[in-house]
Amino acid sequence: MLSTVNPPAKPQSYKTNVEIDWCPGCGDFGILNALVLALQELKIPNENVVLTGGIGCSSKIPHYVNVNTLHTLHGRSLAQAQAVKIANPRLEVISASGDGDGLGIGSAHFVAAGRRNVDMTYIVFDNGVYGLTKGQASPTLPYGEMPKSIETENLKFPVNPLFLGLASGFTFVARSYSYNIKHLKETLVKAMKHRGLALVDVMQPCVTYNNINTKEFYDPRLYDIEKEGWNPVANNESEYKQKIPQAVVKSLEWGDRIPMGVFMDYQTETYDQKLQKLVPAYGKKNYVMEPIESSGKPLNDVTELMDSFC
Repeated sequence: MLSTVNPPAKPQSYKTNVEIDWCPGCGDFGILNALVLALQELKIPNENVVLTGGIGCSSKIPHYVNVNTLHTLHGRSLAQAQAVKIANPRLEVISASGDGDGLGIGSAHFVAAGRRNVDMTYIVFDNGVYGLTKGQASPTLPYGEMPKSIETENLKFPVNPLFLGLASGFTFVARSYSYNIKHLKETLVKAMKHRGLALVDVMQPCVTYNNINTKEFYDPRLYDIEKEGWNPVANNESEYKQKIPQAVVKSLEWGDRIPMGVFMDYQTETYDQKLQKLVPAYGKKNYVMEPIESSGKPLNDVTELMDSFC
């Protein structure tokens, strides 16, 4: 959900001047542009945004967005982002991972995050391969497919990010497409406005290693489920329980038609709201910005503290 801190009149540019070294035509460019457009539309102050990335082509994005950033460990982008949001709930926190980074080594963090419902946005760059390490099959590559970068067909069943997100408890679950920047920007805006844990799985063609799930593959297949009458909103627990089986069925659709759009938008209690019940000052007092105190005195001199360990 958007920060409640009073913003300055005009946020600075959301793009850095760091040279972008993605392959020409890479779907990552579309995700970067859509994210920048979403931040521009929402006018969130640069200093109030934190963007984390893991390891992989996707996780270079923190270098290209002019906000507070963390380039973290492989599979740990989502864990780091949750820590930032819990420490300072006033921030707008966005985490970025690739499908290999976030759904391979990071899959345990993915599931655990769904149980917490921390108020933040998680973007998965989904291209079916490990693009940074020469195109090995990632967790989302469909069974039996054989892109040019691997010697044999994929022998493993794929992870479905939408299905896993719904099963894990993400309260906002959506899919978009990196070559449809308008749809992706609008989806990211919805995700950031949502109060709770938002997942945006982005179909992102890898032009170097995946010659199967290409733009030519996606363009005739992708369709917007909301334009065909799907209503993702669940206003209460009863509606959520009724809607989630239908959302799961939609999430499993893959073939001649591939759905995109918002599959679930459920407003329920967030992690920070639960913490406020335990610690009434949580979210009201900014512990991050205030000096650490001991016996009512700031710890400017740590001599006494260090002596206590002797």
